[in-house]
Amino acid sequence: MLNYLKIWLASMRYSVVRSMMFRGDFIMWSLVELFWMGVSVAAIAVIYQHTDSIAGWSQYEMLLLIGTSMLIQRLLMGMFWSNLFEMGRNIRTGNFDFFLAQPGHPLFMVSTRKIDLDSLMNTVVALAIVVFSVRQLGLEPSLADLAIYALFVACGLIISYAIVLLLASVSFWTIGTRGVEGGYFTLYEFSRLPKQAFSGAANVVFVWILPMVVMSNAPARTLISGLSLGDTLWMLSSTLIWLGLGIGVFRRGLKRYSSASS
Repeated sequence: MLNYLKIWLASMRYSVVRSMMFRGDFIMWSLVELFWMGVSVAAIAVIYQHTDSIAGWSQYEMLLLIGTSMLIQRLLMGMFWSNLFEMGRNIRTGNFDFFLAQPGHPLFMVSTRKIDLDSLMNTVVALAIVVFSVRQLGLEPSLADLAIYALFVACGLIISYAIVLLLASVSFWTIGTRGVEGGYFTLYEFSRLPKQAFSGAANVVFVWILPMVVMSNAPARTLISGLSLGDTLWMLSSTLIWLGLGIGVFRRGLKRYSSASS
């Protein structure tokens, strides 16, 4: 584990140095992401000028939900997104051989090659939105509540990573994964909605089958109303199931990969 930590820290150092070599690009993408986050927050403010509640959620409860969704997404984008979606191109070109020759498990090497510093920087903004919402709601979460919130956010990050890994691993069987990226972002938009807004078939699909909704609702609801045993069991079981699926598909694809020399 110590060796893997050293490799990861070296990759982070490389990414930071590379980002600072292209400061203009780093600043531009940081501002683009900040702009879209600002649009989401502004949309909530506009909507709540015309209503007091959406599916039983007040303005600052909804803002807390949005901030939590942003936090998970920014962590995913900063740590894993580029790495996993470059995997498809590397498989097609044969550059995936490079990862197989690295001093670590291929999945670890593929997932941690680099970080996107601009996305990680904006996790601070997402966290600030969460803190602001908590204060506006007059909440005083205990250390246990904060620990559970952090655990649920980590579970949401792992679930998101597993889903993206599963989608990216399709490249072992197909020519490309064009459209998968846009499809994932479309699905992720549901994480910004309260689960009470879904009913019938939509509730089954978007709340229970696909984990997008609950992985943001569960941590936000923990800060608002305390720990729920149901949410805890759902988050932990979903994390294990989706991580198992993602790793399983990657391993099957890895066995199929025949390298650039074939």
